[in-house]
Amino acid sequence: MKKRSLLHSKPTGEKPPPYGTALVPSLDRNVETLKGILGDADDVVFRSFRVGMELDAQLVYIPDMSDRLEIDNNVLRPLMMMAEGQPKDFSSIKNLALPVGSIEESVNAYECIKQLIKGYPLLLIENCDRALVLKIAKWDKRSVEEPETETSLRGPREGFTESISTNLSLMRRKIQNVNLKLKSLRLGRYTETEIYIAYIEGIAKPALIQEVEKRLSRIDVDSVLETGYIEELTEDDPYSPFPQQQFTERVDIAAAGLLEGRVVILVDGTPDVLIVPVTLATLLQAADDYYNRSLYSSLLRMLRYFALFISLMLPATYIALLTFHQEMIPNKLLMSIASSREEIPFPTIVEVLMMQMAFEVLREAGLRLPRQIGSAVTIVGALVVGEAAVSAGLVSAPIVIIIAFTGIAGFTAPHYSLEFSVRLLRLLLILAGGLLGILGVMYGLIAIAIHLCTLRSFGVPYLSPIAPFAANDMKDAVVRAPWWTMITRPGYSRKSNRRRLASGQRPNSGKGGKR
Repeated sequence: MKKRSLLHSKPTGEKPPPYGTALVPSLDRNVETLKGILGDADDVVFRSFRVGMELDAQLVYIPDMSDRLEIDNNVLRPLMMMAEGQPKDFSSIKNLALPVGSIEESVNAYECIKQLIKGYPLLLIENCDRALVLKIAKWDKRSVEEPETETSLRGPREGFTESISTNLSLMRRKIQNVNLKLKSLRLGRYTETEIYIAYIEGIAKPALIQEVEKRLSRIDVDSVLETGYIEELTEDDPYSPFPQQQFTERVDIAAAGLLEGRVVILVDGTPDVLIVPVTLATLLQAADDYYNRSLYSSLLRMLRYFALFISLMLPATYIALLTFHQEMIPNKLLMSIASSREEIPFPTIVEVLMMQMAFEVLREAGLRLPRQIGSAVTIVGALVVGEAAVSAGLVSAPIVIIIAFTGIAGFTAPHYSLEFSVRLLRLLLILAGGLLGILGVMYGLIAIAIHLCTLRSFGVPYLSPIAPFAANDMKDAVVRAPWWTMITRPGYSRKSNRRRLASGQRPNSGKGGKR
């Protein structure tokens, strides 16, 4: 894929700068040109010196983005101490005098500035119409840690960081195969953010790779600061409440997606990577599912499905039954609920909406507060608000229990984006149940099912392998079958390389196995 560059895209309505400005043999002219382009850039250092006391030179760098120790030891020292009579032409300086691992040449002033703002120093020499770009950038970056939002009881603890080079190395270390391909491009007129498309050649479908490249190349914005920009600009249905791309900070989840034939999109400056395509079943899978034994993982996954369904349906069902269908509630339970609501001045739907709003506010406050006090404030706030609301006669005790259980059940979703979708749809079902009772709830469920059946993620049905049904892929949908039965990859991988496990991998049965 051809790289998109800031030099070939400009903000609408602005006069394009003279991008064809070429360097000339005059050192002073070149320095003036660079200073003219940079303008008021006080953080850029122009260091004048002489090569071997004979040839004028200029080193241009940004101190906080370049390795100053390497500049002193591997650039300035060897050049300034070149012996008399030693060749000092451009080629000799590049190939003999500089002990730097990677050096590039540039003949364009604007290309030089692009490299400079990445942290690469520039070396300008008198009587030379080109500059040397020294690949010795260095900047502060976060160390590799376990993602706080995707914790795992078992398995790797590595998470992506904000450094794209670190993330690429983590991917390479996880999948040490020559077929792991990484294609780069730049997006954002001003930020020129580096984007990488990762896939495994021979497993990912060529049509999927082309579709990802097509959607990314269509993006033309001022900045790309996070994967959320790309997600919103490339999804199939922008008005759907369901996430159509999976984001993760875990290296093992990204590697697993690649091995299934999916494509990973990495963005410089953020630890989140995007994995496409995605299905509803994929969003209900956790990393622990594949590190624990299949029976335990299957039970937890089914519990996850049940808890998410409860989180979606419980408040709406409670409102519908209590408002329109009291005959469906057992008499003792109905009498208990009626006695608790005897002095409540609001209808049931208002109670639920009030407590749901209070729960969401407390949750948001817990996320925004400092980590040390956020969880404490959320828990104490929920207890205090719930107890005070019941004591004041504003809401009944069953409502507090239902909202609390609903919120806790929603936390079982492995991915935050799916849990947020459930929260949004829960509100719509609450309104439908309050207006039409069970009939309204069923209408809402049917509308959700129809929407899910028509939804696509990069051309892949969102409900696959359930609809359309694929028997082989069902082994890793609602349950997680043993590894020795999951012989083939999911259906969105390449048909010619579908097998991922050799046959005959089932462990020997009986005590101690065969000898």
